[in-house]
Amino acid sequence: MSEELRHNLALLCSYHPSIAEVCRRLEINRQQFNKYLAGSSHPSRSNMRRICDFFGVSESELLMEPQQFEEIVALKRKPLQQEALSKPLRHLDKLYQHSQDLEKYLGYYFRYFYSFGNQGKIIRSLALIYREDNKYYWKNIEILRDPYTGRSSGLNKYEGILFYLADRLYILEYESIEVNTITQATFYPSHRARIGILLGIQTGGPTRRGRKPGASKVALEYLGRDINVRQALKRTGLFDPGDGAPRSEIISLIENRMEPSSFVLDVDEP
Repeated sequence: MSEELRHNLALLCSYHPSIAEVCRRLEINRQQFNKYLAGSSHPSRSNMRRICDFFGVSESELLMEPQQFEEIVALKRKPLQQEALSKPLRHLDKLYQHSQDLEKYLGYYFRYFYSFGNQGKIIRSLALIYREDNKYYWKNIEILRDPYTGRSSGLNKYEGILFYLADRLYILEYESIEVNTITQATFYPSHRARIGILLGIQTGGPTRRGRKPGASKVALEYLGRDINVRQALKRTGLFDPGDGAPRSEIISLIENRMEPSSFVLDVDEP
């Protein structure tokens, strides 16, 4: 294995929290990956393609002289200048100008949906809608934990923005650890005095298993503005539909069934 590949691979890994996290997301055995880093083994063709796709580089770049590769990586990671951001920010500002008030939706929620990457499992995560500088934002934490063993297979953190347009709530979020996926969700608003469950549709894809885009029904269960966050996080995880943890009411709302006469996945107002 070339010294260039060993050095350049180590540089790319340095931008991530840990080697273990990189291996988990690449789905490459840690022991095998350590051999790549040590220079004692060369990635197979399929693993090389997986590594390049994950880090956003080409194979030819990965085999460059280290100093040249460092310059390329620095350019790819260089923050956008303010003038380059002005146009997309104008689009967001226009949406904010037309967005209605979201004050009643502030607080914590359990978020339920069928997992894109864990077939047949329901994810229950903890989300927060909050306000800063008269704009509304969103945070969501997914702990992919088995509720019986307590073992976790992953952690995803999302951040995003909210809009209330044409009697619908829109959430646009991105995975904030690896910054490798975007989800867009649309919900019916609540016209009741007390928020119960918000129901909608979301589009996205798995963060670890493949690249296939998907769509699913999603429900937000309102918990309140002042909760015990630690205890709420303990209730998050991956669940089987029949284990009784997510209520049957929730499960029926998020079932992704399409009528024979339907051509798109949609959701009726609750």
